[in-house]
Amino acid sequence: MGTKAVVLGLSGGVDSAVAARLLLEAGYTVYGHWLDIGLGGREDAQSVAEALGIPFSTGDIRGALEREVMAPFRADYLAGRTPLPCARCNPTVKFPALFRRAEEVGAPFVATGHYARIRPGADGAPTLCRGEHANDQVYLLARLPQAWLGQLVFPLGDYAKAQVRQLARDFGLPVAEKPDSMEICFIPHGDYAAWLEARGPVPPPGPFVDRAGKVLGTHKGIHHYTIGQRRGLGIPAEHRLFVSEIRPGENTVVLSDGTDLMARAVWGEGWNPLAPLEGGEGVTLRLRHSKTATPARFLLTPDGPRAELLAPARAPTPGQLAVLYRGDTVLGSFWITGATRLGNT
Repeated sequence: MGTKAVVLGLSGGVDSAVAARLLLEAGYTVYGHWLDIGLGGREDAQSVAEALGIPFSTGDIRGALEREVMAPFRADYLAGRTPLPCARCNPTVKFPALFRRAEEVGAPFVATGHYARIRPGADGAPTLCRGEHANDQVYLLARLPQAWLGQLVFPLGDYAKAQVRQLARDFGLPVAEKPDSMEICFIPHGDYAAWLEARGPVPPPGPFVDRAGKVLGTHKGIHHYTIGQRRGLGIPAEHRLFVSEIRPGENTVVLSDGTDLMARAVWGEGWNPLAPLEGGEGVTLRLRHSKTATPARFLLTPDGPRAELLAPARAPTPGQLAVLYRGDTVLGSFWITGATRLGNT
């Protein structure tokens, strides 16, 4: 097998279709591989493979997705956390399935349509770097092991989404006008609360309270809420109210005016290093999949990873990722389990 053989995760969407064409133009032998989660979609992926004349195969990941992503997703919400399923899926389900297929066909590389880059670091080792900033997706890849980086190819890293859409049209790809999906793949209609309720018992309604414990109203169940949420509370007040805390043991949701949401430190578990990093080094920190970044100082303590924020950050949320950067390079990540709010010890 040629040294430029690559297995591409072919989803049936525009991004992976354009990635396939760009890989072919770069001289790769491309094997398209569609991952079955039990909700259909194979036809679009297969039509892209046929249009480009590349081999096509499928892999059933339903069991792994249930075990590694869907069950933890449910458990997180029922425990008052806000899960990040894509970041959990990439290292435990999606990329392992692509690597298994690569081993089967003897391909040394794996590719996806993510907007990210692989670049050599100062020591020559491959590093994970941000894609074109308007649509960068590297936050969701920060749990990948460093040992995999040298085998990964991200053809779309230098492109903006609008450019990719136009390339799909220029290439005459059959999915060129297919809408983008912004939803969790296993909850295609976006109603995660209904999905949770369909899978079994969920927390019952309970009290909304303020910081002093005064009852303000009744919530629909803690799985409907996340830290910092403002919409959908249904509580009349003189000022805007935000979810400040979720207390699953008491089945209460704490509301505030939002002034107590700003944090000066976050800590967590599961440190995943991706590039050399000195303890106490100044970094840039992202606490959610957005463009918002915060300067911070990173510490790897006996109790786990911790970031002291050099500027306050709003509503760090247990269950989300803290991803550390030096410029565009991802240094590592950890799962957020707690935060020190301004005014608290």
